[in-house]
Amino acid sequence: MERSTIVAVDIGGTKIACGIVTLGEGAPRVEAVEKMPTEAAQGGAHVLARVIAAVRGAIERAAEPPVGVGISSAGVVDPRTGDITYANELMPGWGGTHLAAEVSAAVGLPCRVLNDVHAHALGEARWGGGRDAASCLVVAVGTGIGGAFVERGHIMLGAHDEAGHIGHVCCPAAVGVPCSCGATAHLEPIGAGPGIIREYIRRGGDETYGDGIPMDGAEIDRRAGAGDEAAKGAEERAGRALGEVMGSMCNMLDPTCIILSGSVAQCGPDWSDAVAAGFAEQAMPPVVTTPIIGGELGGDAPLVGAAENFVRSAYVEVA
Repeated sequence: MERSTIVAVDIGGTKIACGIVTLGEGAPRVEAVEKMPTEAAQGGAHVLARVIAAVRGAIERAAEPPVGVGISSAGVVDPRTGDITYANELMPGWGGTHLAAEVSAAVGLPCRVLNDVHAHALGEARWGGGRDAASCLVVAVGTGIGGAFVERGHIMLGAHDEAGHIGHVCCPAAVGVPCSCGATAHLEPIGAGPGIIREYIRRGGDETYGDGIPMDGAEIDRRAGAGDEAAKGAEERAGRALGEVMGSMCNMLDPTCIILSGSVAQCGPDWSDAVAAGFAEQAMPPVVTTPIIGGELGGDAPLVGAAENFVRSAYVEVA
């Protein structure tokens, strides 16, 4: 691959990360990354202005002129146009943003956009945990749960550009639990970080710790490791639910491997053992030995994926 320098941006509901990614021979190089709050509550136009300012700053920091801008963004993205076709209430006014066109017009560089989880998956599949795999199912578990299926380096988009929403797959343990998308019984509200916190409190755990600081997943994981039964139970419930859904998805997609990443994926054995048990219960015999491995790129994954998408077509078209 010819050496290319790309401004890469990752737009999430809480923060925007922007840096320089150099692609060429060898592993990608990610440099000069700066982060800022998204300030999503102030609306789509405000977020767009912050993204453009971040890109301009990165261009100034770049050691050599970038050839373009690759963006990873929350929301449903049409990667052919770079438009945000849908975004939920976490980013009001973001849906309908002509992101690629607006950024390109503002900075004078071509721009391509992918959904943030798709970009994360692409980075891990091509340069991280899945770089030697013919196909991989990437599952990212943090504040929410996202996923993507990557085969031979290309993302399966689906007919509406939103394939891979594993957090919105029906889950028996979530029957009756409302989801942010408006449906019920989806994995995300019980398997993601906020669901673990809610379950911990429901089981009698503290709502806060240390000077009134709200309870968080890292503290629950620490308490689970120390034997706190409410913490152990909350992690086991979430982990088993995730494992069951991953087993079902493996039956359908039959990937070479599953890459499990995100902040919740750093939890200890109460969670990870439950994931393995749930997976084993649902996976059919031919796929039950599919390896589940950790992501390797961390927070750089969506930046690398966004840059990759800029230089090489990364998605599978659906007729």
